[in-house]
This record gives sequence, structure tokens and C-alpha cells, in this order.
Amino acid sequence: MTAGARPALGAQLCQREGIDGVHFSVWAPDAHGVDVCLFDPGAPLEHQRVAMQPTGDGIWATFVPGLAAGQLYGLRASGPWRPEAGHRFNPARLLLDPWALALVGNTERLALQTGHACADPLHPTQAWDEHQPDPADNAAHMPRCAVVDAQAELSAGAQVAPSPAIAGERVVIYEAHVKALTRLHPEVPEHHRGTYAGLAHPAVLQHLQRIGITTVCLLPVHQHISERHLIERALSNHWGYNTLNAFAPEPAYAAATGGQNPALAQDAAAVRAEFRQMVDTLHRAGIEVVLDVVFNHTAESDLNGPTLSWRGLGQARWYAMGEQGVPHNFSGTGNSLGFSEPRVLQWVMDSLRWWVQAFGVDGFRFDLAVSLGREAALGHAFNARSALLGAMAQDPVLRGTRLIAEPWDVGPNGYHLGGFEAGWLEWNDRFRDGVRAFWLGHHGTRGELATRTCASGDLFHRHGRLPTASVNMLTAHDGFNLADVTAYHHKHNAANGEDNRDGHGHNLSANGGVEGATDDPAVLHRRALWRRALLATLFCAQGTPQLLAGDELGHSQQGNNNVYCQDNAITWLDWAHADTALAGYVAGLAALRRQHPGLRHARWFSGEGPQADITWLDTDGHAMRPEAWQAHDRHTLTALITVGDPGAASKERLLVIWHADAGAITLPLPGGDWAVVLDSARAAVNLGSEVTVAGTLTLEETGVWVLVQGLHAPDGHPPGRP
Repeated sequence: MTAGARPALGAQLCQREGIDGVHFSVWAPDAHGVDVCLFDPGAPLEHQRVAMQPTGDGIWATFVPGLAAGQLYGLRASGPWRPEAGHRFNPARLLLDPWALALVGNTERLALQTGHACADPLHPTQAWDEHQPDPADNAAHMPRCAVVDAQAELSAGAQVAPSPAIAGERVVIYEAHVKALTRLHPEVPEHHRGTYAGLAHPAVLQHLQRIGITTVCLLPVHQHISERHLIERALSNHWGYNTLNAFAPEPAYAAATGGQNPALAQDAAAVRAEFRQMVDTLHRAGIEVVLDVVFNHTAESDLNGPTLSWRGLGQARWYAMGEQGVPHNFSGTGNSLGFSEPRVLQWVMDSLRWWVQAFGVDGFRFDLAVSLGREAALGHAFNARSALLGAMAQDPVLRGTRLIAEPWDVGPNGYHLGGFEAGWLEWNDRFRDGVRAFWLGHHGTRGELATRTCASGDLFHRHGRLPTASVNMLTAHDGFNLADVTAYHHKHNAANGEDNRDGHGHNLSANGGVEGATDDPAVLHRRALWRRALLATLFCAQGTPQLLAGDELGHSQQGNNNVYCQDNAITWLDWAHADTALAGYVAGLAALRRQHPGLRHARWFSGEGPQADITWLDTDGHAMRPEAWQAHDRHTLTALITVGDPGAASKERLLVIWHADAGAITLPLPGGDWAVVLDSARAAVNLGSEVTVAGTLTLEETGVWVLVQGLHAPDGHPPGRP
């Protein structure tokens, strides 16, 4: 690692004229003055305040001799208080350095640390333009930044086992929450449950390997805080989409500190080491680590929210500003960062490179990624080639990582599925909705199913993009999980304390005849058919499959489709009562996908030529007619697929059959003998003891079937063409 790999600003160990010390620098272009405040461990107030000097381009800096790694510090910024212009400087507020590599101290009630005078931050009533600065010093209530030896961290990061080399078409993503994944795992030692160490436990690794996971995508692990409305209801931000520090791992998931905030700089170092060890262990098991990162907004919320860092250093520069000094709110959480500012862009890039180089992570999933491409010069419209998105694409550190976009935000014209450039993967909610509609009785069509299972070529087959750009998902952390999408028709979010108003109301779910838990065998049978068919559709579709942690175990969230604040048994995976048969079925599906290239084709199907790579068949065995694709009364479809691994000729052809119509049906088969390798209705995945059929296949119940036929004809053509 070179010195250039360190973040550009922040606290840097260095030497001046033979004297060791720390160089502090921060971007605050509208400030009139910035001080760095030095603290002793446990002290409520600083013991020294050093004035930083303007060095140009909005940067303030100073060198303090005699300091070393572990030094605790904070910032104070003075300047105008003009809310109507977006300026909210208040030197009485201790601020966190945006580039700090570690924090020490309590963060539980930071959402109440407003920069303006407020009698009750939990119940603000004053108009924003009437806010006045709070003169009280709040240093005793703020965490401290800690000076970190960046070069030592980068050297440790270089020792992490290399990233597994996984071809794009072989990627299977597992979206998981660090704590929820292992908090109730009986084989993980109690003190490791719910932690980075717990995720790296052999029992968890074996499970991930068994079900075919290549890539774990972790819900936010940036250090984060809970919002004031959750503090008021004695809840917490379980998901973590409320970033406080973009360079430090969340200590609540660290066994090293018992899940507590670091009290000393060495505690924070132990958290970093545990996180790094987790990545190393996953790599050695052949599993990538992708982080869900939140750069569309910060933990400072709306103007009734706290002043913690960015707002106090210059709200009008750090945030995308609207009218009358109010930040834009493209995220729905109160603020949006301003990526048209080069220093804000630099902060994001420094953070991303830090996680790759200091911790060894393999990629990022960007929450509400459209916000990252909004440009002030375009009226904050989305530009897929914006400065930030372009910087990620060409950066020598990031260009080899997996970059996954959530291709929407909640701002104007915020939906851009398929709108990112080549090299990006995107969450595909059209796959989720189209597949749910087909199986769960919501007027899904065969045309929609075919399009979604062929990597949504209507959206992604452009600009040189590959089928893997479509991240196919049945469920995600946001919304119903698989058990609940097949057991609840309505959301049941009362536990969130918002009178069931939160969470999406359009779920395309079904309950099988009874809402929620039941012991009715007919209902349970119907739900099981749906779940297995949905999972088979996911693993047999072109694109990049993403499985939500717990869906393979049958975990239910009791009908709650917005569990962001449920840090309890609603979200903690119930390993003791796991559906082990379902997990075994998912393992079989993953193995089936690995074994048959027709289920993970690396290129787009053309459907052309004497030996077409794909042909679509109707229930009569003939090619689908144009008018049949959008018929709402037919829900059985067959695809004949003939492709090989990249660069190799096909050695087999597949029949993939989706049957969602009620009742039995007999389908004519293309000529020759066919081995049945998947029958989702019977939960059968056969990888060596296949049942062989010829002529016809009778389907008794709802499900997905995959049949295989070897290509042995001397001329290379399939035997018995249809």
C-alpha cells in the first residue's frame, strides 16, 4: 500500500521538521474558523483547543506536534447562523470529523444533539426559520474521534486473503444482517452470536457453502445511530440505514466489545480487527463480502434533527440544498448529500477505497443509488454518467469490485431501473413483482414471466450490459420475506408503533386461504408449493440470483413488512425451528444451477438459428404464438434451452417448465428421453438418480420442472427436434 491510499483529509500521523505529530484537515468552505479539540480518555471537556488555518479551496488544517495514534479529538466550527441561507454554524457544538477512521464513546441518543435551542428534541414544535443556536457546550454528550495509524490499517488489510475469483454468471448473493443472522444460532458460542465473529463461525460458513452462496451482502455495517422517533418509542434502527461514520465498522456487531461502543481507542481497533478477520475467513471459504452502504443521506435527519458533523461544518455545501435553506430530501429521511461538490464526492470515494484496501471487502450495494447520480447543474435530475458514478467506474481500486445499485430513490423522477451504465448490477424489483404475480394469482402473464426469467432484457440488454446486471430477488430486507409473502395478504406492522401506516401496501402476496399462522394441512401444502416454485424460479432464471437470509429456513417475521426497527426475535433467524427440508431443497437448486449452464447463461439469448439457444413452447408443444404471451387465463410455459459454458459447445439441452395453473396438465415433450432433475412440487432435486420420461409429462400440481437431455448426435444437433 502506498501513502496515497490513505483518505485525503482527516487526522494523519506525520512528521514535521523531525517532530512526530498529527496533521488535521477538514473541508468547511463557509466557516469563519475551525478548531480541533483534544481530549483525554473519559474527560468531559477538551484539554486543548487548537485553531486550524485556512489553506485554500475551503480546507482548514493544522499540525499538532507530540500527538500519536489513539489521540481523541473533535472539531468546532464558527460562522454565520443564517437558516434561510442554509448556514447553521455553532461553535458550542462539538463535531465529528467526516474523515475520522474511528469513534470512541456513547452514540445511543445522538439524534437529540441539535445545534439549535430546543426544549424537547423528541417533540420539536418551532419553525425551522425561527431556530436559534444553542449556546450550551455539548462536548460531554458527544463521542470522540480517534487518530488511527492509517498505514498500519492498510498493511493489515493487505494481509486479508484475496477475494475469491467468481465469474459473474456463477454469483449467488445472500442478503443478510450481521446480528440477525446468528443471534439465535445454537452452534455459535453465546458471546459470538450476532457478531462479525459469529458470521465467520464454521457452522455458518458450512451453511452458506451448502446452499451455494458465493457472495454475502451485509446490511449496513457503517457505524450508525437511531432516529429520534425510534428513541421516543424505545426502539432502535436495526437495519442501520442512518450513517454516522463512513469509515468505521458498527461496534454493536463486535464480540470484541461485547456489542458496546468503544470506550478507548484500542477498543475501536479491536472492532476493526474482528471485522477484518471475518472478511479473511469468508474469503478463505470462497465467499465474497459486499457491503450495503448509505451515501444518499446522513444521520443528521431534517432540520429538527441533530448537528453532528456535516451540518455543523457547512450544511449548504455538504447537502443538496433546496429553497429557503432546507436540504433536498430525495431519501425520505430528511436530507440528501450534494455530490456535485467535488469534496463530497471525494469523501465517498475515500470511504469506498478504505473498505476495499483496509478491510478487503469485494463490493458495495448502494442504497437509493439514484441520489448518487443527481446533479445540481441538471436541476438535481439523475445522470447515469454523473461525476460520482463515473469516478467509481474508472477508479483503479474500485473498478474490480462488484457495484450494485438500488436503482431508485423517493425524489422526483426517481425510478431508473435499467438506467445505470455497463459494469453496474441493479436490484430488479420488476423480477420480484412479475414472478410473485405469476405464482400468487395476481394476473401475471407468461410474457412477463419469460422476460423476467431471461434477465429482463427489455431493461438491461443495452449499452453492452450483460444478463448478470439484473439482480433477481423474490424478497429483500425491505418488505415481506418468503414465508410471509405466501402466508399474509396484508401487512401487520403494529409492533413498529405507527398504527400499521408504515411499510408498502402493494405486496403481490397471498395467504393460501388463512391469514398468518395456521395448522390447516391444505393451506400449509399450498404455501409450500408456492415457496418451492418461487425459489425454483429464482435459481433457474438468467441473471444474478439474490436470496434473503432466512428464506431458506422458512423464517417468518409475523407479517411485518417493514422490520427496520425490530431488533428482536421477529428478525433474528429462528435456527432452532428451521425448515431443514427447505434448506436442503435450496442447496439442491444451487447445485442444479452450478451444474447446468443453461440456467446461468453468460450472454443474452437470441432465439435464432438452426439450433436456437432458446425456444418457447406452449402447452400443445408448439412454439408460442404472439397472442398467447399476454393471455391472463394461461399460466403454463416451457422453455427449451441449448447452451454451453462460456466458450464451449452445448453438451445438453434443458426443458424448464413453469406451471401455475390449477389442476393437472399433460404436456407433450420434444423427442427423445428426458431426465427429470427438478420437480418443485415434490421438492425433488435429482443430481444423479434422475427419473427418465419420454413423449409426455403429466404435472399434477403447481411447480417448476427442469428436464435434461444429453446431446450425442454425430452432427451435434439435438435428437428428435420438436
